[in-house]
Amino acid sequence: MKNDKEYLTKEKFDEFTKELVELRGPRRKEVAKNLEYAKSLGDLAENSEYHDARDVQATVEDRIAKLEELLKTATIVSGNHGGMVNVGSTVTVEKDEKKFVYNIVGSEEADVATNKISIRSPFGQAIVGKKKGDSFSFNAPSGELQYKITDIK
Repeated sequence: MKNDKEYLTKEKFDEFTKELVELRGPRRKEVAKNLEYAKSLGDLAENSEYHDARDVQATVEDRIAKLEELLKTATIVSGNHGGMVNVGSTVTVEKDEKKFVYNIVGSEEADVATNKISIRSPFGQAIVGKKKGDSFSFNAPSGELQYKITDIK
């Protein structure tokens, strides 16, 4: 796994923990049952059900390993950072007299559709450490973008 720290909110940490419990328990049993059934169909060399079941098993085991590592090493963050933008902050920024509100999150939680911006994105890297009233810019595919921070929570 990468050496970069991964940041999670408490809610996302709990969501991943719940997913891991589901994968280790009921999902693993379901996959094992499907694998046994596929084996019972005979000739494993030409048994597409068996190969599909093995692929599903590999996917589930990979996800379990990823979640275990993530949950073991993740740093849980909250939104209060003493007036400076950091992971967990909710920031209001202004560009061209329009205001936008974003949550700065770790890369596992990033979702542009819900305004959750990764700390590793160009926007996230440019805004971290800034304070209310600060301006910042970063290069986007459309060119350099400039914002001013109007609020941090």
